[in-house]
Amino acid sequence: MPHSHHSHSGQFCPGHARDSLESIVQHAISRQMTVFALTEHMPRHDLDRYPEEVGTTLEQQLANEEAYIKEAHRLRGKYKSQIQIPIGFEAEWIRPESQELIEASIQKHPYDFFIGSVHHVHTVPIDYDHEVYRGARSKAGGTDERLFEDYFDAQYAMLKAVKPPVVGHFDLIRLKSDDPNACFESMQGVWSRIQRNLDLISGYGGILEINSSAVRKGMHEPYPKAEICQAALARKIRFCLSDDSHGIDQIAHSYGQVLQFLDKMDIRSVTFLKHCESPGATEKKGSTDERFPNLQVECLDVKELKETEFRRFKKTA
Repeated sequence: MPHSHHSHSGQFCPGHARDSLESIVQHAISRQMTVFALTEHMPRHDLDRYPEEVGTTLEQQLANEEAYIKEAHRLRGKYKSQIQIPIGFEAEWIRPESQELIEASIQKHPYDFFIGSVHHVHTVPIDYDHEVYRGARSKAGGTDERLFEDYFDAQYAMLKAVKPPVVGHFDLIRLKSDDPNACFESMQGVWSRIQRNLDLISGYGGILEINSSAVRKGMHEPYPKAEICQAALARKIRFCLSDDSHGIDQIAHSYGQVLQFLDKMDIRSVTFLKHCESPGATEKKGSTDERFPNLQVECLDVKELKETEFRRFKKTA
């Protein structure tokens, strides 16, 4: 029954994740996942390499994307009787030119959807390590609050430009901050930007992922935090589940805590994505994005997510 709409493999994200794509799919099946989306990172410009990627080129990343698409479709066909595998990618908004690469991936490959994420502010990674985060904070004016404002401004630019079907780890910016569990509502400039961004997501029908990786990394709540979820609920924004796994050991990690969080937030339903082989043959549900004709969005009552189902997904050491 559990779903995840965000995952990475060591095969197509080397240095950042682990394990082959097929072993990840096999492990998701063994954990009785019913929907497991594949969402490797999109190609990025040569200026935007992480330390472990120094020396790689955009051309190499484009070739990697081609290989990923080919393998993902092979696996979907091989395991279609055992699990639903929507195929997508995680978009990277780093600079305005990022839009060109995002749109090129959508136009070139038969993706079902993509996740819209921001991992950089002022072109500096904000989730890599504390030292690099401090460099981004310095560029923003020297405080977490100022960096938060700039992060949500970058996110707004991404949302407005490409309208991602799923919005990834909405408040990722708190990961390396001085207090990752701090309340955003107490920061007037930050909170006004969060509300603005949620209004935009609501307006075009985007879905917020409840991303368990924040709990896996030691935070009290998943992405997004409670006050953001409450503000999203007030705007009738939909939610989906994601583990943001980077290897088989992280699949469905912390889902027990996520279920408790859903109850606490009074989130009564979650959406899940499916690949529809013949979109014209059946009535599509919940998807109005013309860019992805094979995308089907369905809804599941949280009451159906029995707590016993999630006891298998307790946080591991």
